[in-house]
Amino acid sequence: MTATAVEAEDRDQYRATRRRALAVDLGMTLATVLAALAIGFLVMLATGKDPIAAYEAMLTGPLERSYRVGRWLEDATTLTLLGLSVAIPFRARQISLGAESQLYAGALAAAAVAIFLPLPPVAAVLVPLVAAAAAGAGMGLVPGSMKARLGANEIVATLMLNAIAVRVYDYLVNGPLKDPDSSAVRSERIPQDSVLTPLSDWFGVPLGRANVGLVLMLLTAVALWLLLTRTPLGYRIRMTGANPDFAEYGGIRVPRVIEWSFVIGGAVAGLAGAHLVQGVYGRLEPGLAGSLAFEGIVVALLARNNPLVVVVAGLFYSYLRAGGDIMEQQTDVGTEIVVVIQAVIVLLVTAQALPDLLKRRIARRQVGIR
Repeated sequence: MTATAVEAEDRDQYRATRRRALAVDLGMTLATVLAALAIGFLVMLATGKDPIAAYEAMLTGPLERSYRVGRWLEDATTLTLLGLSVAIPFRARQISLGAESQLYAGALAAAAVAIFLPLPPVAAVLVPLVAAAAAGAGMGLVPGSMKARLGANEIVATLMLNAIAVRVYDYLVNGPLKDPDSSAVRSERIPQDSVLTPLSDWFGVPLGRANVGLVLMLLTAVALWLLLTRTPLGYRIRMTGANPDFAEYGGIRVPRVIEWSFVIGGAVAGLAGAHLVQGVYGRLEPGLAGSLAFEGIVVALLARNNPLVVVVAGLFYSYLRAGGDIMEQQTDVGTEIVVVIQAVIVLLVTAQALPDLLKRRIARRQVGIR
């Protein structure tokens, strides 16, 4: 067999392995979702509610009207971008909880550029997006460098940075960036040239505030999947996450890989902030992200940190949020059942991770004995 034939066979085997991994991740995600829905069904039965009517309202309600579909897609765009932002550090075995600070940094950067920097039409949309990604990347670099260079705990570093970023954001929106012509606490509206095109303009039906950020989210997911599976940096991230000691032994500069994982994740979270400013609200507002930053972590875990599966998980999770509100309006079942389903998802995802954790610990002990 020639060298070319061997390379072709290895390449085919690698692609087959990647397809199997994608199928496994997607299958595990769907199985987790179905199991959580089944447990929610049993909980409603046990409490004397009508689970069939409740699930019918929750699972069909978001599709009954076009503006509900738009609300779902709007929420899914932000949630999926946040899930993608934490999936990259997670693949490097870094528990990043800093998506909130990175989102707020991106939102501030996008709004500042859009409001104070006059730009021609196309650049007026693209430059704020680039500024948001850069601001989010810079915010991600801080805890990444602290972990890589100083050995700081990334959980503590990102949580503390979240608190700082939110306070700075609130100060700016209440002070220097507050709209002087408005009695409400918010910034002035960004120029129309900087607004992301609503999907309603494309499809001719009212889709609310859903916009082309959805396309940006899909492109980002594909780009991150290609990064992880087709580039040397992606290989280093995956090897660092699988076994940092082995990666170091193989010549990979693990501290630099950790920094890059935080930077890339921060850039994606910054895009989520730009989406909220340029596509959803059109300005800076208090409580811009709500709890979405931490729910993005659930989306990433549900998708097993696979960027393509994160899109599926983000669409489902946001559909569940939208359906829960409709279920509460149309039945006697409150949105607490959605919280139960979300909690079950977290527990099931954690249970999936336990066997891998035990295997790694056993392997390390065996190596230590030898």
